[in-house]
Amino acid sequence: MWTGLGQNRDPHHGLMTKSNSPAPPGFKHLPLYFSPEEQAELIACVKTGTQTAPFFQPTMPRTGTPLSVVMSNFGTLGWVTDREDGYRYQAAHPKTGEAWPPLPDLLIKLWQDVSDWPDLPEACLINWYREGSKMGAHVDRDELAVNAPVVSVSLGDPAMFRIGGPKRGGPTHGIKLMSGDVVVMGGASRQCYHSVSKIYLGESALVPKGGRINLTMRRVNP
Repeated sequence: MWTGLGQNRDPHHGLMTKSNSPAPPGFKHLPLYFSPEEQAELIACVKTGTQTAPFFQPTMPRTGTPLSVVMSNFGTLGWVTDREDGYRYQAAHPKTGEAWPPLPDLLIKLWQDVSDWPDLPEACLINWYREGSKMGAHVDRDELAVNAPVVSVSLGDPAMFRIGGPKRGGPTHGIKLMSGDVVVMGGASRQCYHSVSKIYLGESALVPKGGRINLTMRRVNP
């Protein structure tokens, strides 16, 4: 059995940011939304899913520079990137040519509970942050459903997540995301730059080989 951080979920799921939060409108941080048992269940889903859709190393368009995370996907569509064809969503794994594994029930329920969006997500990125992994400031712009929120789950080692404004640069709001935390980026926050600046390695034993697993659900088509 993999153990999480041993903390209990917030009894009200933390459905609001703190009153003094400078985070943009539509941003929600739901601390410890998932219990340690649910976190372990999600990690088991990742382990099963990546047996048929193994982690791969994405690369930047044009330059072919590898991203610092390895990734896979759940859902009918998966986000991929490589030097030849750039950022895109596609129905098959880029290495195996097989369909992505289905979205786990726990994630479907999460989306229904917190997204306030009528349609289910089509894609769920599985990003594995290991030693040295970061995510630079960016806005998710590869989806046609530009108004649909992004719902993200943190599992394993904590991460420093930063969200700024709709233009690159300027002040950012930092949150140390713990295992079991959920972030919702809807409304104005959906078009804001955000990043992961640090992984606090070794603070959780949830991920079997260490690091942080981030599950990010997105609606691709309107």
